[in-house]
Amino acid sequence: METKKLTTGLSVIGQVMPTDMQTIKDAGFRAIICNRPDGEAADQPTFEEISKAAEKAGIEARYLPIVAGKVSDEDANAFDAALSEMPGPVLAFCRTGTRSATLWSLAQANSRSLPDILATTKSAGYDMAGVVRRIANGGKTPTETGDASYEIVIVGAGAGGIAAAASLKARKPGIEIAIIDPADIHYYQPGWTMVGGGIFEPEQTSRTMGSLIPRGVHWIKAAVAAFEPENNAIILDGCRVVKYKRMIVCPGLKLDWNKVDGLVDTLGQNGVTSNYRYDLAPYTWDLVKGMKSGRAIFTQPPMPIKCAGAPQKAMYLSGDAWHRKGVLKNIDIQFNNAGGVLFGVKDYVPALMEYVKKYDASLNFFHTLVAVDGPAKKAWFDVSKPDTPVERVEMEFDMMHVCPPQTAPDFIRVSPLADAAGWIDVDQATLRHKTYDNIWSLGDVMNAPNAKTAAAARIQAPVVAENIIADMRGSSPVAQYNGYGSCPLTVERGKIVLAEFGYGGTMLPSFPKALLDGTKPTRAAWFLKEKMLPPVYWKGMLKGREWMAKPEKITAS
Repeated sequence: METKKLTTGLSVIGQVMPTDMQTIKDAGFRAIICNRPDGEAADQPTFEEISKAAEKAGIEARYLPIVAGKVSDEDANAFDAALSEMPGPVLAFCRTGTRSATLWSLAQANSRSLPDILATTKSAGYDMAGVVRRIANGGKTPTETGDASYEIVIVGAGAGGIAAAASLKARKPGIEIAIIDPADIHYYQPGWTMVGGGIFEPEQTSRTMGSLIPRGVHWIKAAVAAFEPENNAIILDGCRVVKYKRMIVCPGLKLDWNKVDGLVDTLGQNGVTSNYRYDLAPYTWDLVKGMKSGRAIFTQPPMPIKCAGAPQKAMYLSGDAWHRKGVLKNIDIQFNNAGGVLFGVKDYVPALMEYVKKYDASLNFFHTLVAVDGPAKKAWFDVSKPDTPVERVEMEFDMMHVCPPQTAPDFIRVSPLADAAGWIDVDQATLRHKTYDNIWSLGDVMNAPNAKTAAAARIQAPVVAENIIADMRGSSPVAQYNGYGSCPLTVERGKIVLAEFGYGGTMLPSFPKALLDGTKPTRAAWFLKEKMLPPVYWKGMLKGREWMAKPEKITAS
């Protein structure tokens, strides 16, 4: 754990974990400040978890969350006040430490010279030139010129971003591309259901980001603060400016844990878990293994969410484990879904209902989780059936698997790129922005009405790449996206219902029915999920090898 010293009383660092608290105490720190909002990433502990560990170690903790790139003068003043009130030395942290260094820099604007601020932060490894420009410019970041400029800039190095970069490089090897993402680790999130089911180990679902960025692509390890599409500019944390000729936006979704009262206080304990977080998926399996009787609740929030089948996959794999152990008859399974149907494409529902019956699960539709009391083992749901007043119901549980509410990231929702609901506003066929014709989007953050899955991004990346290359040649879009998404519904260990569909619920199977009938549970689909899809992801999709992902051409009408 490498802390970066700014003054005798303050050091900054990237994300810390609850297990780091004793090390922090031993290093002489008496207080910590968290500048990172909960839910920014799927491997991030909540502040509540950090705070409890800090208290146990005798460290004072304070929560001063700053949305990436949205540091205000008021935030800087609050940070300065916290430093004066808390016992020192203090360790401040966010995802990379940049926000904490930015807060300090702005707070020092009236007491230190700009060269002194620059020199101090530079010696700690942070480039605050953009912050200094902001201070000198009366609080605004000028975007007419940039700190760097690229032919194509990709925001987000998840499945969609890396696949798009690789697909572009495969078509035009000399093209200059930069990817912006602050994360050190890239996750194969479809594997977390399998971790929660005791099939994969967590380590199988992660790689270092540096090992996956395509060769020749610049990696800007920073968070995006804001977009100024009129100036073809992106403002980063630390107020640096990156310019582009064309941009692809694909930062994924934000998991809004705080939208459920009491949830962040109890995640990872008291029987409350989620396969939507890397460090909690193993806890799911621990709970399933240890449960011999009682009530297990599985929740699904309002749409949209990534991998809409994941909440019920957790239910099926848990039910199968209890069935195999012979304890299923002692367990009351409740599936509480905010929506009104089990699955959005009706052709797959009959097969799924067979497993609902097999595990004797109760389906509770229009049930939205609103509050949790972990120690009391109670949860509250708002039941909003059509044409009926909303009713709040209380349910006790012994285990609860939570799928959190999900939104576009904050910096997307407040940007000029977003529609009224906060999603990137694209043409659903070409994936080009409806207002800014040098911007494209793919993955979970854009507003096309498709399933938000990695399989969808696998098909979208070549479409975006083809259309950008066509645009560079001065041509109209040449490829179109048909809404394809895939959801391998793990109904039991060894069998999967492979749902593949496009816009409007149109079925789009990849295989002949005689080989693999997706509407029925099959071992072939399980083999695909367990053995084939991970290498297709790591060695195909992220390397620009478009196996079974050839873009559909736009035909003249």
